[in-house]
Amino acid sequence: MDYIREFDIQLEREYYYPGETIKGNVVLDTIENFKLRTIRVILRGKAHAEWKVLLSGDRRTVKDDQIFVDERQIIWGEKNLDTTIPILPRGTHQFPFKFSLPESSLPCSFESRPCYIRYFFKVTIDIPYASPPQGIKYFTVIGPHIDCMEEQYLKPIVLENRKSTCCWCCKKGTINLRCVLARSAYVCKESIKLKVTIDNQAEEEVKLRIKLEQVCEFFIDRGVLGVSKDMKHLVFEYGGCHVKPHSRSKWDSSNCLVIPTMPTTLVHICRLVQIYYLLTVYLDTDKEFDILQVSCPITIGTVPFRIPNSNQTPTIKYEQACPVVEGGMYLAPEFLLGQVYDGNEHHLRDPLVLYKPLYVTVERNEDKNEEK
Repeated sequence: MDYIREFDIQLEREYYYPGETIKGNVVLDTIENFKLRTIRVILRGKAHAEWKVLLSGDRRTVKDDQIFVDERQIIWGEKNLDTTIPILPRGTHQFPFKFSLPESSLPCSFESRPCYIRYFFKVTIDIPYASPPQGIKYFTVIGPHIDCMEEQYLKPIVLENRKSTCCWCCKKGTINLRCVLARSAYVCKESIKLKVTIDNQAEEEVKLRIKLEQVCEFFIDRGVLGVSKDMKHLVFEYGGCHVKPHSRSKWDSSNCLVIPTMPTTLVHICRLVQIYYLLTVYLDTDKEFDILQVSCPITIGTVPFRIPNSNQTPTIKYEQACPVVEGGMYLAPEFLLGQVYDGNEHHLRDPLVLYKPLYVTVERNEDKNEEK
């Protein structure tokens, strides 16, 4: 519209938790008076899965949706269209709106190629005898609520495995691997608390290797059985101590296994996607990989661990996911504003990112030192 100079949707912040109230404004800057029937605001949260499959020799697109939030308001004008259409005078106008997110368990915002979970406001300006201008504002929902202090996550987990290079009836040539995980839930940027004991009575040196993987399972309920897609990504891999033959060694993770920023664990929250993480400890030799291994699920939560009876509470931050996991490696084209010429013939600025989901992290001492 030639007489609308600015049309914007403004929110108080970029992220919200389930149950919180979202306040915002629709901003219109106009250069002349005009009739404006209504301004409608829709709050929506939805998951969408879509990919191509081969069916009877043909490539077809399968897709599915799940709606979590769908609320509407009219913030200007009357619902009864028979009334006189009001005139909006020229100038800058702010139309406030307020919505409350459901207190139910909502999945976190998430972006990947096969599936996304998005929360947004859509505003429609209903002008008589004209195409209605529309605007969309995306924001992040932090969810589901997973508190690392819950009892189920605070119980230490003991994992053991053994291998005999001789026979099971004697201890000669036996390799024992014992791992103790102090707790099983963490917020991003926390260090995994792991202790490993290796008893190597074999004839070869063994080496410790630790791997954290993200597993994403996508589902589309179509047909009798539906379709699914699985993806696995390496979050990090760490090489630990070497244990010589006929010796024993203990290893403590201390601050070695720092969890990068990545999506929250999603299990039984959204029917289109599940996200979980596996921590695996391996023993290798120079000749053979994975002679022994133990695995344990790691939960990525939204409320960090707190030291009991301590006045110190972790400082919470919100960051974008790292590029090696689903949720951080892909950005839909609609959220990218192409390269911009900045006056230098040889250099173009990187594309402007309009939106990326945020996830809960804790501030580490290294972060504080960098700020100083």
